Amino acid sequence: MSLSSIDATLLLASLIVAATPILLAALGELVVERAGVLNLGVEGMMITGAICGFAIAVQTGSPLVGFVAAAAGGAALALLFALLTQVALANQVASGLALTLFGLGLSALLGQGYVGIKPPPTARLDLGPLSDLPFVGRVLFSHDPVVYVALALVGAVWAFLKYSRAGLILRAVGENHDAAHALGYKVVRVRILAILFGGACAGLGGAYISLVRVPQWTEGMTSGAGWIALALVVFASWKAGRVLLGAWLFGGVTVLQLNLQAAGAAIPVEYLSMSPYLITIVVLVIMSFDKSRAPGSLGRIFHASQ
Repeated sequence: MSLSSIDATLLLASLIVAATPILLAALGELVVERAGVLNLGVEGMMITGAICGFAIAVQTGSPLVGFVAAAAGGAALALLFALLTQVALANQVASGLALTLFGLGLSALLGQGYVGIKPPPTARLDLGPLSDLPFVGRVLFSHDPVVYVALALVGAVWAFLKYSRAGLILRAVGENHDAAHALGYKVVRVRILAILFGGACAGLGGAYISLVRVPQWTEGMTSGAGWIALALVVFASWKAGRVLLGAWLFGGVTVLQLNLQAAGAAIPVEYLSMSPYLITIVVLVIMSFDKSRAPGSLGRIFHASQ
């Protein structure tokens, strides 16, 4: 094995790209869980967003329209989950698992005619002289616009939850929905809006995989990214900044194992392929000792008459 064949600049730039879909989905799920809802359907919303974005981008020739369609597709699936859990008061865990299975099946059906087709390319954002800087320019300033949207979203979610009145209400609903309801806040409305936001973010993450990271459509191409996003929310202790670090950790391990395979590492390829998920499990075990706790009403059904 020759480690000299691994380009550190390319490795770090690829890390950011690999982390982006997980980051988008995890940020959406973070807002959902801070509102007190546990949505295990992230994987289903991501794969639905992947095929919606891919199909519309191919049909229109515009990646931007594709990303908008992906957000709409993820939000549409999230709306189904919201109706089941917030209106029909169905069990959130069962509904989320059903949503994932539904999304996987629906995407396979919709994607039958798109196998082997290349989507229109997503242009990199021109940042002028910044992109020409040695090392830093290639790592930080030579990406497509969605990468920077995801990074900006980290700051936006953090500021929203910490400083805005709407964020305070959302956190109050997540901590104690009965108390929030007694204060006059619309618990169901807040949760439905949070769920729709989470679905849109998951859809964007899925579209990033099919339009940018792996520019093609393949059935089941999210490959468990939604489950990793769910794990990252726990890893982050429900904090936006830690979600970014967790996404970079998973993205780094993913890219590193691919580079080690290319460098001829004397490790069975199966072990390298499972390493990102193994590292995630180890990190979650370590983080379980953190004293930070989940929102008090997470996963609990709310009924206004109670």
